[in-house]
Formats: sequence, structure tokens, C-alpha cells
Amino acid sequence: MLRIGIGYDIHRLVRGRKLIIGGVKIPYAKGLLGHSDADVLLHAVCDALLGAMGSPDIGENFSDSSPKYKGISSIRLLKKTDDILKRKKFQVGNIDAVIIAEEPNLSGFKGQMREKIARTLKIRKEAINIKAKTNEGLDAVGKKKAIACYATVLIAREE
Repeated sequence: MLRIGIGYDIHRLVRGRKLIIGGVKIPYAKGLLGHSDADVLLHAVCDALLGAMGSPDIGENFSDSSPKYKGISSIRLLKKTDDILKRKKFQVGNIDAVIIAEEPNLSGFKGQMREKIARTLKIRKEAINIKAKTNEGLDAVGKKKAIACYATVLIAREE
């Protein structure tokens, strides 16, 4: 059985936070604001995986009102999502994601992001595609006030 999921996330850019996307620390003057490390890519991927399984979203599974998730690495959230995936006997077919950020330029970090996700999910790096786009100066993302991400996944029931 094949299932498809879609995920989306957006976080504000603020001073005084590290910018972490795809589990990779990106040198930049601002970081993303959130209860966890606010990794938009991993949050979108988690939501896509959870949705494909028919599970509650990331906010229900890992509540931002819970102290145990305060400051947590989103790599850990992805691992917990993978644990749910395995318990439900699914495996990841592929992940396709689009990060939308006016700045910084993310092209030099996409390979590292793919490696981190592949290692965490124990899948081939080739099963992960990450694109980075700008918003052409439009809305909060285009005005450098936020970074957003969309992700789609294909999962299959293990036989």
C-alpha cells in the first residue's frame, strides 16, 4: 500500500537564535523562532510523514506547550516520527521538499541536509530531494522576516 503526505511549516526569523535547517547549522545573523530549534524543513517532513500515515500532526504528537520539547533538536523529532512510522510498519519511499527563503543562500547546504535526513531515517540519500527558492520579495518570507518549507513524501506499507 502506497500513501502520500504533504507538510508545511513557517517560522519567523529573529536575532539571538541559531539558524538550523535540515539539522544543519547555517551561518546567518538570525535564526528561526520556535519552541524547539524551529527547523522548518524537518517540521514539514515530520508533518508529511505523519499525514501519510494518517497520524495526528507534529503539534499533536510533540506539543509546543510541553516542557519536554522545549529547545529539542528537530532531528530528534524526526527520529520519533520515524519510530511511529516503523511501529505502523511503513517505510519511506522518497521525500521532496522546497525551502522558501529570501536569505541566506542555502544551495551549499542541501547535500548536508540530505545526508542528515537520510542517516536519521536510515534511507538512501538519493531518496531525498531538497530545493531552495526565494519568494521574489513577496510577503513575510520575501521581506526576510520568515522562512517556510513544503514537503511531500511517499511511504509504503512493509510486506
